[in-house]
Amino acid sequence: MSDAAELVKVIKRTAMEAVEKGKPVNILFGKVVSADPLRINVEQRMELGRSQLILGRNVTDYETEVTVEARTEEAMDHIHRIEGKRKVTVHNGLAAGDEVILIRQQCGQKYLVVDRTA
Repeated sequence: MSDAAELVKVIKRTAMEAVEKGKPVNILFGKVVSADPLRINVEQRMELGRSQLILGRNVTDYETEVTVEARTEEAMDHIHRIEGKRKVTVHNGLAAGDEVILIRQQCGQKYLVVDRTA
């Protein structure tokens, strides 16, 4: 093997090792131990508290607007129409026992809770 080819090989290997050591992204799985206060056990290795977690919308309660077009059932020859935008609350908060997917932030200081597992 030529010196140039060997140098390229060494550079590639060094770069791969640097990325692995830095672990820029790491996907983990956890289980909610308690919802209030929020505690998540990650792969039976460590337990994370609320200050270490960033919660995505898929795992929080939130309000949003929806467009509605409906009618109530007829009662005494009277029907109500329900139309337009309405504000609703989506109850999506975590509960004890939920299994979740987490992404570790670079350097391992914070964890993004992305979603529940199926």
